[in-house]
Amino acid sequence: MIHFADEHTADIPAREALLDRAMGKARHLKPSERLRRGRLPAAGLALAAREYGRLVGTVRLWNVEAGGKPALLLGPLAVDPTAQGSGIGSGLMQLALARAADLGHGGVILVGDPEYYARFGFTAALTGGLVMPAPVERRRFLALELGANSLASAHGLILPTGRPVSAAERLAA
Repeated sequence: MIHFADEHTADIPAREALLDRAMGKARHLKPSERLRRGRLPAAGLALAAREYGRLVGTVRLWNVEAGGKPALLLGPLAVDPTAQGSGIGSGLMQLALARAADLGHGGVILVGDPEYYARFGFTAALTGGLVMPAPVERRRFLALELGANSLASAHGLILPTGRPVSAAERLAA
């Protein structure tokens, strides 16, 4: 049975191992990683999926500025390869987006497969005026508005705005 909940500090080693299994070490080189590095996830938006206590899925959202507008960056979303295709990723996405909306966030951006993320309402039509800090494939640069016109007119660079990780938090991880 899958249980969705907040990620805990104790989950971090298992999360990193899961991300390596699901995405490989090259994940550290992705443009989105530049926006996450050295920052904490948005409050209440670091989620985990567990099956009998074992971490099998993860998603985090991060505070960013999208062309001068506050937004969230989603990612990475990952499911353990042994559990893929069982609805864990979809469950994490639905929970993450519902929480983001409940917390009053206006929009979410990501770089990912449009064939997967379209089912949640993500589209490249909202990112035409936005630029990631490194080149990305435009068709994979997607956004979703949680609030009316929260990203529709956004133009400019995506910048990190989340709280930096403190030295004490770095040691705890």
